Amino acid sequence: MIDSTAKIKTVEELAVLLKKARKTGKKIVHCHGVFDLLHPGHVKHFQAAKSKGDILIVTLTKDEYVNKGPGRPVFNHHLRAETIAAFGCVDFVAINDGPTAVEAIKKLRPHFYVKGSDYAQKREDITGKIYEEEEAVRAVGGMLHFTDEISFSSSSLINAHFSPLPEEAKNFLAEFKKKFSSGKVLQALDKTEKLKVLVIGDIIIDEYHYCVGMGKTSKDNIIATRFINEEVFAGGVLAACNHIAGLCPDTTLLSVIGTANDYRPFIASHLKPKIKTNFYYSKAAPTVVKRRFIEPSFLTKLFEICYLDEKNLLPPELEDEICDYLNRHLQDFDMVLVTDFGHGLLTPRIIQAVCEKANFLAVNVQTNSSNIGFNVVTKFPRADFVCIDEPEIRLALQDKTSSLESLTLKVSKRMKCKNVIITRGHRGSLAYSKKDGFSEIPVLSKEVLDRVGAGDAFFSFAAPCVCARKPMELVGFIGNAVGAMKVLIVGNRASVDPISLRKYIAALLK
Repeated sequence: MIDSTAKIKTVEELAVLLKKARKTGKKIVHCHGVFDLLHPGHVKHFQAAKSKGDILIVTLTKDEYVNKGPGRPVFNHHLRAETIAAFGCVDFVAINDGPTAVEAIKKLRPHFYVKGSDYAQKREDITGKIYEEEEAVRAVGGMLHFTDEISFSSSSLINAHFSPLPEEAKNFLAEFKKKFSSGKVLQALDKTEKLKVLVIGDIIIDEYHYCVGMGKTSKDNIIATRFINEEVFAGGVLAACNHIAGLCPDTTLLSVIGTANDYRPFIASHLKPKIKTNFYYSKAAPTVVKRRFIEPSFLTKLFEICYLDEKNLLPPELEDEICDYLNRHLQDFDMVLVTDFGHGLLTPRIIQAVCEKANFLAVNVQTNSSNIGFNVVTKFPRADFVCIDEPEIRLALQDKTSSLESLTLKVSKRMKCKNVIITRGHRGSLAYSKKDGFSEIPVLSKEVLDRVGAGDAFFSFAAPCVCARKPMELVGFIGNAVGAMKVLIVGNRASVDPISLRKYIAALLK
């Protein structure tokens, strides 16, 4: 029996082998893809590719770069490589150590780089990488070629037979696809790109200190822990701004930095480069730091220390400066997005300014341990879009038992707000607008690594879509897709990548 795994090489090993083969006049053909859940279409594709030359190389995307959302890939890159190597028409297989095929193309120098017919319409490639790959293959003297064989969708097959989604999500998607194609959803995201956005909110520096319990100390009733390492993330409004800047390149951030611990170099290095900033500096209070102590195996949060000023007072002179800026510039922005964590920036005067003059006002108000019962969404007299979680709307209206629909209508009326989304954690979200009524959107993933920042990500992606006047069921779906991706990211280690989101949405709606 032939050991097909002998065909599996590194890209570097193949580069040496192909250099020798090229000298003997052999034609090299290169295919690249995820190849998760191989099907007859892949076999036909490989056979057609092999007919273009003498040696067929297949490189495949490493697990960490698949970016098709929770539950993908179904099979890890080792299994995918072994399966492809078993095909007789394939001569060699390599696992590509990078997000695209560009570097592999440069090293392998194929005569033909072969893609399936679904890539022939280059504009429809969500990632836009087909242009980079074409440029790379031409640079090494090769050609881009498209096969025209029978094709299937791996994502469609996975959704039908291997879906990691909860049953209610499968049922929801079956109905949702009848109303909204993936193209229509992606167009909704495209409509947000030209929005000019002002983001206002509290800066939070999130620290994760990873430690392992050693046991009870001999003299005290406490558990001693051993420090492992730490990470520092840009949280609060910084995280929200990084999320929204992925959709809306013309984004400005307004916030206050405490001079006692200003974190200026850290903040500058952890904001996306195109974000414009308008910072004010306060001697009255420090920049808020939240230090969480975490057991790393399951990311279990042990306890938290908050470094903040309990009074949360914004100096009058800074309040005057900020109000002056808002009064002069609010009309310049298509949308104002407010993330209010209750740490002192959103004073009554500043709230009044944004409520009176913002062209479109999106509001998210969060309760935390330092302001329970005092920082509620109803302190804003008006908004165009409100996005909060279920406990916060119940706290704002002092109502533990009424239906969520009735509470949503009360908030809508009280705040003169036509669009409201209530996020509900593992129960998904409830979207409402005066035009569309209510829509329930179930959670789109069972996988949860870390819930920190999921609500901020949901809000940051949903708000521009509401501003672009998209149906609320569609907005809720996009928000839940964002949430499903965000809970797989530790803290605010990274923002949700818009291209990965597009790929995930396209995979869900196949």
